[in-house]
Amino acid sequence: MKKIVLFCAGGMSTSILVKNMQDAANKENPPFECSIAAYAASEASKQGKDADCILLGPQIRFQKDGISKQCPGVPIDSIDMKVYGKADGKGALAIAKKLMGV
Repeated sequence: MKKIVLFCAGGMSTSILVKNMQDAANKENPPFECSIAAYAASEASKQGKDADCILLGPQIRFQKDGISKQCPGVPIDSIDMKVYGKADGKGALAIAKKLMGV
């Protein structure tokens, strides 16, 4: 099972996206087994170290280098603004899977 972690400014704005990503993962055939959770960026060192990938909300993409230093070896990318704005779970899941090489 893959662990996907999303970080945003407060941890709340990504909750809908997380649900939509999990729904998209469950609809795949076979279902893509993963756990997806969202946290505030301030939780990066605690919540991101053992993740298989980290996605950043577009509003905190400038924190990528700092979060990368807190979570060495974990692939990180920011979510495209259109994907994030539409809460496009399938699109965000595709970004995560590409980061993980799946």
